[in-house]
Amino acid sequence: MTGKTYQWYFEDFIPGSVIELGSRTISESEIIEFASQFDPQPFHIDKAAASHSIFGGVIASGWHTCGIIMRMVVDGFLNDSTSMGSPGLEEVRWILPVRPGDTLTVTAHTLESRPSSSKPDRGVVLTEWRAVNQDGKLVCTIKGMGMFGRRPQ
Repeated sequence: MTGKTYQWYFEDFIPGSVIELGSRTISESEIIEFASQFDPQPFHIDKAAASHSIFGGVIASGWHTCGIIMRMVVDGFLNDSTSMGSPGLEEVRWILPVRPGDTLTVTAHTLESRPSSSKPDRGVVLTEWRAVNQDGKLVCTIKGMGMFGRRPQ
């Protein structure tokens, strides 16, 4: 790690703790724009086709939802942390569709943390990121690991 002082070190991720990451409203145009590039299924990009789908209207791609959550996590704490990246995700769940006009509120829940057994300068943190809509309904969860540098002694 550099000589910079960070707000978030490995030791700050205590199991049971929750970081509030704010809210973001999703527009129909951004749903269609994202899906047109990366997930062009009819219920993401075509209003008429979407109205006849099981969803009854345009919905965001699950990958778009994940991208929004990721941005909120980066802005909310990763950019001011000793993050060393991630070895991967364990689980992504798209529980409810995200619709135009929905406002997502995201939280990061620390599930586990353990110091590295081979590299004493870091630890591994298991988190679950949760997005709820404006009605308080859970729409997406992402569970994964992150590596964080330890606080200098």
